[in-house]
Amino acid sequence: MDKSFTIALSGNPNAGKSTVFNAITGARQHIANYPGVTVEKKYGSVSHKGYEIEVVDLPGTYSLTAYSLEEIVARDFLVNERPEIVVDIVDASNLDRNLYLAVQFKELGIPLIMGLNMVDLAHSRGITIDHNKLSSLLGVPVVPMVARSNKGITELLDKVAEVLGATKDDRAWHPTIISYGMDIDRGLDEIVPIINTSRVLDRKYPPRWTALKCIEGDNQILEYLKADPDVSMKVNTICQRIRKHTLDTLEEEPESVIADYRYGYIAGITRNSVKRRIEARLNLSDRIDKVMTNRILGPVLMMIILYGVYSFTFWASEVPIGWLESFFQSFKEIVSLWVPEGIFRSMIVSGVIDGMGGVLGFVPLIMCMFFAIAIMEDSGYMARTAYMLDRILRWFGLHGNSVMSLIISGGISGGCAVPGVLAARTLRDPKERIATLLVVPFMNCGAKLPVYAVLIAAFFFDEQAHVMFALTMLSWMFALFAAKILRRTVLKGPKTPFVMELPPYRMPTLKGLFIHTWERTWQYIKKAGTIILGFSIILWATMSFPGLSDSKKKVFEAQRDAIASSLLASPEIERYGMTRQELDRFEDLYRLYVQAVSRNDGVVMAHLRGEHLFPVLQAIYSMHEGPKGAQALNKEAEEAALKYVEFRDAVIRIGLAEQQETLKGTIAGWIGMRLETITRPLGFDYRTNVALVGGFVAKEVVISTLGTAYSLGQVGTEAGSSLSMRLRNDPNWNRLRAFTFIVFTMLYVPCIATVISIKRESSWKWACFSVVFNLLVAYFVALIIGQAGMLLGLG
Repeated sequence: MDKSFTIALSGNPNAGKSTVFNAITGARQHIANYPGVTVEKKYGSVSHKGYEIEVVDLPGTYSLTAYSLEEIVARDFLVNERPEIVVDIVDASNLDRNLYLAVQFKELGIPLIMGLNMVDLAHSRGITIDHNKLSSLLGVPVVPMVARSNKGITELLDKVAEVLGATKDDRAWHPTIISYGMDIDRGLDEIVPIINTSRVLDRKYPPRWTALKCIEGDNQILEYLKADPDVSMKVNTICQRIRKHTLDTLEEEPESVIADYRYGYIAGITRNSVKRRIEARLNLSDRIDKVMTNRILGPVLMMIILYGVYSFTFWASEVPIGWLESFFQSFKEIVSLWVPEGIFRSMIVSGVIDGMGGVLGFVPLIMCMFFAIAIMEDSGYMARTAYMLDRILRWFGLHGNSVMSLIISGGISGGCAVPGVLAARTLRDPKERIATLLVVPFMNCGAKLPVYAVLIAAFFFDEQAHVMFALTMLSWMFALFAAKILRRTVLKGPKTPFVMELPPYRMPTLKGLFIHTWERTWQYIKKAGTIILGFSIILWATMSFPGLSDSKKKVFEAQRDAIASSLLASPEIERYGMTRQELDRFEDLYRLYVQAVSRNDGVVMAHLRGEHLFPVLQAIYSMHEGPKGAQALNKEAEEAALKYVEFRDAVIRIGLAEQQETLKGTIAGWIGMRLETITRPLGFDYRTNVALVGGFVAKEVVISTLGTAYSLGQVGTEAGSSLSMRLRNDPNWNRLRAFTFIVFTMLYVPCIATVISIKRESSWKWACFSVVFNLLVAYFVALIIGQAGMLLGLG
């Protein structure tokens, strides 16, 4: 007998479905997208009592009526894939609302097991559920659970195995028939025979369920009936008659009447299986919310919590980021030793290591941010944040449901605009939805965090949490004012009402936090290892070819020869009789020593001190050893050391000039220089422009491109430094330019994936409008910041 089966996990949002899924499948999980859509598909496997069970985690949904993409995906999966069992996870403390989905499963005829989750929370609220009675009344197995502490998981799997062990007839689909009143029932009785007579329609949907959905006005089912035009016409005629009749007699749409009867059916079940304490009481979540969502205290606490998130993120990630920077620098040194100098080494060092390494170097920061956000989500506080922000959003013309789109996109930093765009599907009003789609890209998505991190580390090191918090506030401010402008001009329209249910507070589990953190971090790493790597190499090529002409190379080489000859002929160095070959060896040892000092590598430093070819080299070593070393210098050695330092400075200046001329002679340099006419008022040069153009693909590419642009042709001690250090030491960069660049990156064009998502959710018109609108906003805001900063003397 085949013992491999598929079961589906379903349930309302916040019912604990993800906790159950994680507890059942553990590390045996995979993530993909449902075919044809961008909704996340989670599936895993478990072995239990001799059965190999694949578990599919359906999107959280309140019903099977096709209003949202999640509802359509869940319904299509159930009908097309026909899992052996659906396990419906319900919140025992909110049973009436959760049973609405279960009733729809029963109407569809799906073999059902109910996981009665959070029975402890229900008990604390004075709710006692007789699960045996509930099981008898519903006609499905009911398993009481407390999933977050793993109680009931084994019993649930036992029940799954028991049902799987039954005969196929016992596991067949048996739709439940519910009465919806005389008018609706009579209409169903007319429609079902018409559907049954069709030879065109397939039989994947039960006929009565199909008829019910037609009366509810389900667009997907109405489209399905159009395969048989004759049936479609007859059914539509009956549905229109029923709709007119219910509006005339009850002043209600048929859908509302059907929902009322479903809830009446549910009330009859809960009346006989649920007992509630009569005395009024305030549960723990409500008591906490009296403080956490208070009109005055709530926003203050929210600000403190957000600031704490950023403080934790930078504090916890500082050391691991340093480790990764050291790793990539060491890796570059190894490559430089083993790979001969030339175009291939340049591609590996500048294109791959400096490009992709600059992005991967911030994995610890991304991971810490995602971990903090997971705590907010799993504890239930994220929903409170959305609830409090709704009060503000409505003033700016956005719907309350826009809150989740903005938060998902990076309202608390670290999100992604693509799922934020998709989350706007819950908005019924088209103008509110378009306004949300257009301002979602202003949020601080995870792709922008490396850009912020590099520049904050370079210019605001002692104020990292302060600056990150300020950037979050700025992103919200820009998004809201942009929404206000859009809703007052191109998207004028009335506001629609908003109702939001707050889930109870829960204690997050470490396992759940680690799974959520790793899933998001892994997506970031995969992006860096595929898209970012590919574009880093492409951009390296555009920044390397055609490059510097031979005649210009000779000019720079002649300049280096001239200053080397001048150094060797100077009285301070000539007394030691140094040759050109010895100078080259001298320079190699000096560079190695400086790198060892920067890493505090005592072994290498001690070894190099033994290679003092000349007293001047020993003197230079001593200059790095503080007052003790300075006391050991004699006058001649000190003069020679200072002369050599002047020479090194001149070599670096020539190297930087050559690097800039080389980049200007490339394809990317040509593009960047043409854009300088537009970006010069913002203080951006051609290298910055190239990075911003690359950022249109993905914002992480901004950092990989800057890493490549500021490492090509580097010489001296700068070659081994981090991008933050290179930018800090570059005379063209300062705090004002860094902040202007951060704000411009925050606001300018969405990445390609976001633009495509906006197009899919609206049209090419709005997708192109988004690109132009965001670019104009970014330009004028950055211009104001830059010019105001210059007037205040901050540049």
